[in-house]
Amino acid sequence: MELFPSILIGGPPHVGKSVLAYSLTHALRRRGVEHYVLRAYPDGEGDWANEADQRLVRRIRIKGEGTPEWVTRICRDIAARHLPLIVDVGGRPTPDQERVFDHCTHAILLTKDAAHRDTWQTMIVRHGLILLADLHSRLRGTSLVTDDGPVLRGVITGLERGTTAAGPTFDALVERVARLFAYDPAELRRSHLTSAPVENVIDLDRLARTLGVPFTGEKATWQPRHLPPLLDYLPEATPLGLYGRGPNWLYAAVALSARPAPFYQFDVRLGWITPPTLRLGPPLPGAPLQVCPVPRGTHTRLEFAIPRDYLDYDEADGLAVPSVSPHQGVVLSGKLPHWLYAALALTYAPLVPWLAVYQPQWETQAIVVSSRVPDLPPGRLAASPPQARAPK
Repeated sequence: MELFPSILIGGPPHVGKSVLAYSLTHALRRRGVEHYVLRAYPDGEGDWANEADQRLVRRIRIKGEGTPEWVTRICRDIAARHLPLIVDVGGRPTPDQERVFDHCTHAILLTKDAAHRDTWQTMIVRHGLILLADLHSRLRGTSLVTDDGPVLRGVITGLERGTTAAGPTFDALVERVARLFAYDPAELRRSHLTSAPVENVIDLDRLARTLGVPFTGEKATWQPRHLPPLLDYLPEATPLGLYGRGPNWLYAAVALSARPAPFYQFDVRLGWITPPTLRLGPPLPGAPLQVCPVPRGTHTRLEFAIPRDYLDYDEADGLAVPSVSPHQGVVLSGKLPHWLYAALALTYAPLVPWLAVYQPQWETQAIVVSSRVPDLPPGRLAASPPQARAPK
């Protein structure tokens, strides 16, 4: 039995599904509703695609294809969920990709015309999903609820990348999703924390309040300037578990602070895991993790990519990553899971004068997470603009 609900957001391309998912998750976080958004299609996006400068988003956005192997792994992750899920699917699912639907419980339908609505409603019925909302998406105009019955129906407007949804239709949708996801967040958290394999577990939300990190609703807004006090607070060289939402650079920095002791992190797909062990060496042409080293004078920027759009945690142990100069800093970049950023940080930090992690929200700068250089302490920003990518 699948414990938590999983809501699929379905509809054709370019109707605002990703913006709606982004808006929903932020509205739910402000209410303290525990959940997770899974982008069940390899478009190379996350919250950064809505938060970063849109010129930068267009520059580094990566498109991919949902292979059968990728779909199988996504289905496995949805089925093994540790929290309620919002599942953002692609706009043109193949019959094989429709397997994702079978691991969801509910659906939100977002369309612009009757033909697409009929197509998607047929898919939703075929897979036995409970329809929560049937919404007509318009870029301009007025949002309007036309039916507040068992299925929310209406017009939702302004789902444009770089913005967040608002208006009566969106508010009504948030209410319904919040009711469906109405698990006691304290009980969920307690269950996850008590299952940790180590005694010292850092709850990022609690730590954020202790350190005075500002909150937007229930979401902690971690900034690079918070890294030095965070590292001062943590015990060094002590087995440590990390729980909660945080940026990639924060996870990398905390993993480094625990070394050489074991570090664990909670992943909503996998539960408690340790970063895999990587080895230095040239990645093979068909390896699931590829990298493009980009010399930048003062440092080397390592642009990582996952060609198959999904890297299975179980196959990551022992993957090869390239050697680097011991005389220059390194910036880690790429659309990667947090556990892989932790693994890369543990691999490279002992080898280089300083190590930084790129987060697209910081546009042309990366956040230093480890350093033996006095002028570049952890939390400092290092200039490192992203590499432009040719569209696929």
